[in-house]
Amino acid sequence: MNRRSSRPTSRRRASAWRRYLGLAVLALAALSLVVYIRYQRQIHRYARRAYASFTLGSLTGREKTPLLAGYSVHGIDVSAYQGKIDWKTVAEHNVRFAFIKASEGVTLRDARFRRNWSEARKAGVYRGAYHYFQPNYDGAEQANLFTRTVPLSPGDLPPVLDVEAPEFHDVAVMRRGVGTWLRLVERHYGVRPILYSNYSFYKRHLAGHFDEYPLWLAHYEVESPVLPRDKWIIWQHSDEAYVPGIRGTVDFNVFQGNFESLLALRIPASGPKAGRTN
Repeated sequence: MNRRSSRPTSRRRASAWRRYLGLAVLALAALSLVVYIRYQRQIHRYARRAYASFTLGSLTGREKTPLLAGYSVHGIDVSAYQGKIDWKTVAEHNVRFAFIKASEGVTLRDARFRRNWSEARKAGVYRGAYHYFQPNYDGAEQANLFTRTVPLSPGDLPPVLDVEAPEFHDVAVMRRGVGTWLRLVERHYGVRPILYSNYSFYKRHLAGHFDEYPLWLAHYEVESPVLPRDKWIIWQHSDEAYVPGIRGTVDFNVFQGNFESLLALRIPASGPKAGRTN
């Protein structure tokens, strides 16, 4: 008697669980759709980068991303991550300038800096060097590492400080470190450095504090930077471009101005104050 009466109850419970499960699946699907609609650019971006990493072994180093329309001066920035670069081939594909990673923090020197620095100039690509700023380390020590690493010469582009690392304890301390690096490097070379950052980090932590320094802005998945044109001189519009001579992705940039304006940005024959020719 009790066993027979429990069967309808069990069926009702199973049916209720199926309904709950169906509602949960629908709710999850709806939530996923909302998230996708809101963050589809970022999702597509991560998917493309994952695919690029997965297919790296099949790349030839001849892949090419079209140049961004509306700009006449294009450039890249590179580090050891790009591996061995064929700078002659790079120069043959409308790359007019390159910023090369030199150092990071207080001890790290980029393993391929010296080769990239020398080969870019031989290929006729106007070169500059950058330091990746680590906000929890002393700004003066980081400036010292950069100036001991980079032999700026007349004709080179100004030094660059890359400020985007989000792991710091105090924004005021971070800004003081950035200011120290910029002042010491300017004093050492006799030329004003360029400040690099991405749009969200710049707006949150740097805007209004270093306006006397030229800005190189990273801002992806947009038709043009949100910041007014008089606020930046270089726009990094992609970090997943392909340039012949580089096997894999590379950052792509445009200079705001014509080629003559880029040449005017270079270190003049009377400077810098310090550095070796190479």
